[in-house]
Amino acid sequence: MNLEKPKQPTTTEFNNPMNDKKLITRRTFSIIRKAFIVIFIISISYTFGYFVGLNGYQTSISEFPKVEINREMPVEKQTLDFSLFWRVWDTLHTKYFDKEKLVPSKLVYGAIQGMVASIGDPYTIFLPPPENKIVQEDLKGNFEGVGIQIGFKGTQLAVIAPLPDSPAQKAGVRAGDLIVGIVDEVKQIDRVTTGITLPEAVQAIRGPAKSKVTLILRRDGGANAIKAEITRESINVPSVVVDYIENDNNDNVLAHVQVLKFAGETLTEWEEVVIELLKRKDISGIILDVRNNPGGFLQGAIELSSDFLDTGEVVVIEDDGSGLSQEFRVEKLGRFRSTPLVILVNKGSASASEIFAGALRDNKKVTLIGETTFGKGTIQEPQQIENGAGLHITTARWLTPSEFWVNEGGLVPDIELEDDPETEEDEQLQEAINYLQSNY
Repeated sequence: MNLEKPKQPTTTEFNNPMNDKKLITRRTFSIIRKAFIVIFIISISYTFGYFVGLNGYQTSISEFPKVEINREMPVEKQTLDFSLFWRVWDTLHTKYFDKEKLVPSKLVYGAIQGMVASIGDPYTIFLPPPENKIVQEDLKGNFEGVGIQIGFKGTQLAVIAPLPDSPAQKAGVRAGDLIVGIVDEVKQIDRVTTGITLPEAVQAIRGPAKSKVTLILRRDGGANAIKAEITRESINVPSVVVDYIENDNNDNVLAHVQVLKFAGETLTEWEEVVIELLKRKDISGIILDVRNNPGGFLQGAIELSSDFLDTGEVVVIEDDGSGLSQEFRVEKLGRFRSTPLVILVNKGSASASEIFAGALRDNKKVTLIGETTFGKGTIQEPQQIENGAGLHITTARWLTPSEFWVNEGGLVPDIELEDDPETEEDEQLQEAINYLQSNY
């Protein structure tokens, strides 16, 4: 899920220091953008990342709303020349052999999609009503599909993260895999992903439980393609999961808290975990695990970070490109400010999870263990347009408190360690356990 506002990679370089920019502090969370405030992040990815594979939402051309065609130009647009547009429009209606396919609403929406796509930002997209409905359903978290969030590495479609115990993960799909092809015999899809948009990829990969899709992958720069045949399933993914690890040094335990996404229900689930942790008196440290967390809502990242930081500390900086920046600061009393911490990250940690990890490392010097994160550092703000359509537009980029932009390579962990998929042991988790037991 990308950061909702989701944050995603772009090719823009960030070289200008922020010291000479005027910082504007937002005083209350109530004025933080109310409209789906990524990473993934969508994960987008929100990111903006999508949860790929909701129960196949079927639509037909007839479900596009009717549009009224008016060729009169608004006064303020009189200098624009739309003669070519109308010449093509009229030629299609005159010459094209299958008149049933010339649905005015579909042509208009297609023209708008093309206009938005011409910007060259794969995360600034126009969604016609059927596609917008799918995105809204994806945000609910319960769906049928393969269980991955997708985004782009440059212009190549990529896996941000497979969801835990999802069909994709069981089929061997890994965070960072490039998706170079999609095959679904039932849907008669057999295509490469060059030039594909996120909505097109979502439509191609999604489908009902028990149906199959094959993803053609390339991994770690390898030349050989990997085929992952995946049977879609019904998936219900929680946001926050906690388990406890016995501490070898004493009778205390370590809390292993997995934050799997920053979705609409994350704050409620986080509060339940916080209450559980506060009731226990034997916790000597917390392992915060945001591996394969593709991001989601900005507010969730701010709220969770605030429980480990001091009041007034900066969580994230938003730069809208106008020369002004906005700081999002801690505005509550953190409940785990003095608790020993370590954070686990990997290639699937994107957007809001990068904000979370970056804020704790910059402010509290919390150690990051694992692999370099995805690097999703722009913000998409969803807007609902008339007739059920939607527009996701990149409005800004976000920076860590030290003014680092993750698009420049992601967050590099303090202790770099890959997890070996061939072993049953979770090497990264074990390193986090050893670190806390050795240092606290």
